[in-house]
Amino acid sequence: MRQRLIRPAAIGTEAMRVRVRLFATYREIAGEGALPWNLPDGARLRQLVDALLGTYPRLAAHADTMLLAVNLNYASPDVVLHDGDEVAVMPPVSGGRT
Repeated sequence: MRQRLIRPAAIGTEAMRVRVRLFATYREIAGEGALPWNLPDGARLRQLVDALLGTYPRLAAHADTMLLAVNLNYASPDVVLHDGDEVAVMPPVSGGRT
């Protein structure tokens, strides 16, 4: 498994690790459903998403409709991530009976 690391100069230098969970089409594109990902301390969810898009360019077509969650709670891209967080990246959901 490849190690993934973002190094933006504007944020901390200490490393943290998060677990990225990809669902449905996103899992198929990446070829994996769960990915460990290293980030600098203070990284925001948007930076993780940008790194995912850079690593898996086919995800870029879905960037505007991705649902994001951190530790089982929907989250906006400006959320600051912490060591040990679980990040879920999901396609939009619909359906069910009315």
